[in-house]
Amino acid sequence: MEPARAVVDAAVESGDVVYGITTGFGALASTRIDSDEAKTLQYNLIRSHASGVGPPLPDALVRAILLLRARTLAQGHSGVRPVVVERLLEMLDRDILPVIPSQGSVGASGDLAPFAHMALPLIGEGRVKVDGAIVHASDAGMAPLALQAKEGLSLLNGTEGMTAMGVLSLHEAHQLLIAADAACAMTIEAMMGSARPFREDVHLLRPHPGQIASARRIASLIHGSPIGASHEHDFDHAVQDAYSLRCAPQVHGAVADTLDHTEAVLSREMESVVDNPIVFPETGEVVSGGNFHGQPLAFVLDFAAIAVSELASISERRTDRLLDPARSRGLPAFLASNPGVQSGYMIGQYVQAALVAENKVLAHPASVDTIPTSGNQEDHVSMGWGAGLKLNQILGNARKVVAIEMLCAAQGIEYRSPLLPAPGTAAMVGLVRAHVPPLAEDRSLTDEIELVAALIADGSVAAAANR
Repeated sequence: MEPARAVVDAAVESGDVVYGITTGFGALASTRIDSDEAKTLQYNLIRSHASGVGPPLPDALVRAILLLRARTLAQGHSGVRPVVVERLLEMLDRDILPVIPSQGSVGASGDLAPFAHMALPLIGEGRVKVDGAIVHASDAGMAPLALQAKEGLSLLNGTEGMTAMGVLSLHEAHQLLIAADAACAMTIEAMMGSARPFREDVHLLRPHPGQIASARRIASLIHGSPIGASHEHDFDHAVQDAYSLRCAPQVHGAVADTLDHTEAVLSREMESVVDNPIVFPETGEVVSGGNFHGQPLAFVLDFAAIAVSELASISERRTDRLLDPARSRGLPAFLASNPGVQSGYMIGQYVQAALVAENKVLAHPASVDTIPTSGNQEDHVSMGWGAGLKLNQILGNARKVVAIEMLCAAQGIEYRSPLLPAPGTAAMVGLVRAHVPPLAEDRSLTDEIELVAALIADGSVAAAANR
């Protein structure tokens, strides 16, 4: 980092025109800044840009942002002193987390407003969260950092906010994908569906990696099922199951392949220098570029959001079949023990319908929009931050949709007694029943839906499905 810092110091001393070092920012790039004002400029930049609004980001996301921002600055192409990175890592080590509002970034020139709130505590300003309490940064026991030229700008310029949202959401999406396969396997058992569509030779003829993996997981979970064996040769019973059952690997698999593409983009981004201007210590150049632009991230965050919303959509369709006595192959209406007197899981599907409809709105891509900023100097922005926020909302909704399918499928499997499910699906029913009792009489389902959704989020469902 020190050679790049020397280039910045030389530029300040010489008075050369270098963006963000001896000039203003954005549309003020043509405004010359005297060397004796270069430090003041950095403070003003952070203070003025700390204008985000909305509820604060969750702690895990703030920690991810701190880590990734430190990583970029440590690459040696930003021209900041090592102490800047050390202070970011100190906040991580001591769990002093800046309070960062969730709204205000357009995903280009860096996630400016959120990063300004991240940077305020470094200069002893703004608010931080310590031991669960929100306090002024000056009360957190961290000495204020005296900023030098370019350091304020480097703290603000970058894509790490979008990247952090993408990485954490990707992890959650993988957990949800496995849970969706497990929920589908449970529904196949409850619906007395066919295992034939999940044969490996079928899927090797269309070798999309995600499709093959999903089919293998579902096949493994329903393998050895006494319920399945009871109608294995009854072709009149299930010549062709509905698409939501037999096409699950094709749909879930497409989601998996989309997530793999998302992971590839995020992995490259986490190896990148996304600051501006970029310092090349080997040549002494300071080059103003556009590596802070979030378009690659905006696209994959939008694409992942569309994919995850489809997991919820197909899950709702399977649940509807479980609940409809005309299509559930003998299950009681709405899985109620006394239909008519009781509503059973009827309203669970209503909740799914509401969440799936909400996801359809949220899945509209943010990356196809742009609103110019900074006097039209920044005339095309990615809106990637908004794409990341929407993806997180869709994930939360989709988890609840799949949780409802799991609750219904567990109840449906139990109605097939004395026939038993496969060992794999029996384990899934056991996981649900360890936390939620069977629905013998009508009761509020809210806490139970949230509880199973939490089992999906924390990886418990994925762990059970992959045994």
